[in-house]
Amino acid sequence: MSSSMSVLLFDLGGVLVDFSGPTDLNTLLPTPMDEVALIARWAACPPSLAYGAGTIDTDTFLTAFRQAWQISLAPPALLAAWQSWVRGWLPGAEALLDELRPRYRLAALSNSNAAHWERLTDLGVVGAFDPAIGSQQTGVRKPDPAIYRLALDRIGVPAPHVRFFDDSLANVEAARALGMSAVQVDGPAAVRRHLLEAGLL
Repeated sequence: MSSSMSVLLFDLGGVLVDFSGPTDLNTLLPTPMDEVALIARWAACPPSLAYGAGTIDTDTFLTAFRQAWQISLAPPALLAAWQSWVRGWLPGAEALLDELRPRYRLAALSNSNAAHWERLTDLGVVGAFDPAIGSQQTGVRKPDPAIYRLALDRIGVPAPHVRFFDDSLANVEAARALGMSAVQVDGPAAVRRHLLEAGLL
């Protein structure tokens, strides 16, 4: 293990966990959207942002989200669909973590929400990290610097001892600004390649 690198901190969706939200949300819309446009709209959607920061509850979110996107599903059916978009580990993720765990402390920092976190917990994802931090627990979302400071406090080590993996460049740059070593990746194989190239695996 690197003498200075003691914690590997992971985003979840798109890095270690299969999340089908943009594709599946599109099937619920009255008129399907270009996926790039859909992702941009979702990233700026006030109900999603509030739910991801934990400032509104699930029932309030479902009502507001249905209205914002003109979704015809009743709230219980929308909740079931919403949770089903968290599909579980990406191929190779569990094996990679098992390989890393004897050498490093593994932690997670994810933009999430109450319903997705419940699903991640049921799938055993949350329990694989120490700690696992969802944005809905913090009141803020990545790339807000405050969420990284909260994570560092929870982890209890200085930023230079943490290597952070995320699929969003904005999130990676925010982590770097606080002194973490941070890498943009798009799945377990990319994480493994980076660790090998960096001499950390």
